[in-house]
Amino acid sequence: MSEPSPTALPRIFVAIDRMRREEAAADLARLGTEGYAVKLGLEFFVANGPDGVRAVAGARPLFLDLKLHDIPNTVAGGVRSAALCKPRFLTIHASGGRAMMAAARDAARSSGSDRPMLLAITVLTSLDDADLEAVGQRGPAGEQALRLAMLAQESGMDGVVCSAHEIKRLRGAVAPGFKLVVPGIRPQWAASGDQKRVMTPREAVDLGADHLVIGRPITQAADPKDALGRVLAEIGG
Repeated sequence: MSEPSPTALPRIFVAIDRMRREEAAADLARLGTEGYAVKLGLEFFVANGPDGVRAVAGARPLFLDLKLHDIPNTVAGGVRSAALCKPRFLTIHASGGRAMMAAARDAARSSGSDRPMLLAITVLTSLDDADLEAVGQRGPAGEQALRLAMLAQESGMDGVVCSAHEIKRLRGAVAPGFKLVVPGIRPQWAASGDQKRVMTPREAVDLGADHLVIGRPITQAADPKDALGRVLAEIGG
């Protein structure tokens, strides 16, 4: 897939896990404007729609985390609609298969040089080997993530979302420039919450993560801007 217009992206995407527009805007106001990009997800998008996304994200680089997963034609339409929000990253599920990802890729191309970069979800960081077995997927989680990452690359995705524990294995298997975007990041001073496969920011960057997604350790800190600064200092900016 051809590259979108090049613009430097921050290493940190701060996940704003809110439903109400004013609460999301308040979170971002406490963070200031420097050193990060914003991730908005399904909860916010369903409640506020594209207009709400554009209003809250403003001029900040946007990661629109919708995790689209449906028949190819429906996902293609979803990509075209989501592209109106001008996200830099947009997510779909790799488990939707080759045809679905190809349809998403072609839909993204219709946005031209402003197209979103498509990231395929491999294995959610809230799942472990037992969870995969319960839903009939082949584990262990690392092997499933690798299978889905390779399928995503073959299907023309720009990168994947993966656990930090899969970074090293995936980096050695995928092509240079294929993005590895990593949630489930928890600084040592933060609680792990509902994430089961976590790692510190420094560890993830050292293994080869391109971008980190961090939510509650920053947004729920007593001083979110200070918490963001601590993470940036840990990874070297």
